[in-house]
Amino acid sequence: MSDEISTSAEAAEAAVLPCVHEVHSDPDACAGLRKVPEKLQKPDAAKSPARWAYERLILYIQNFEQQLDAEHEVAMGFTGGNAGVLRIEGMGYFDPDIITYYGSEPDGSRTQLVQHVSQLNVMLRAVPKAREEEPANRIGFRLASDLQQE
Repeated sequence: MSDEISTSAEAAEAAVLPCVHEVHSDPDACAGLRKVPEKLQKPDAAKSPARWAYERLILYIQNFEQQLDAEHEVAMGFTGGNAGVLRIEGMGYFDPDIITYYGSEPDGSRTQLVQHVSQLNVMLRAVPKAREEEPANRIGFRLASDLQQE
């Protein structure tokens, strides 16, 4: 029997198995993580939040690189500066503390923002449709629909 006392938050976090969940505006173009490697599916009380974030960020980088052609490489932008505008085309979470946004910049460049929940700071903006001849994309309806199915 252990005399160590955990807070309810620590106990809940230790009991959580890593889960990847994403919804995209175009399910056929879904380029998100499909599965968590078996090693990362086991709770590990010895892992710090930094370790959890580090391992998951590696998975996101590997997944992003698999979608690049031979002429491109992965780069990282930092929020809080001149990060630009991301057209939201997908959003997901990775337990216990990462949120990710998929999208594109106004020039059409593919973009993905991976953010720790403690840094969550989102400004929603109205931007012109990507294609004038098509109806506006409504990712919010898809996200809400997915919540109802869970």
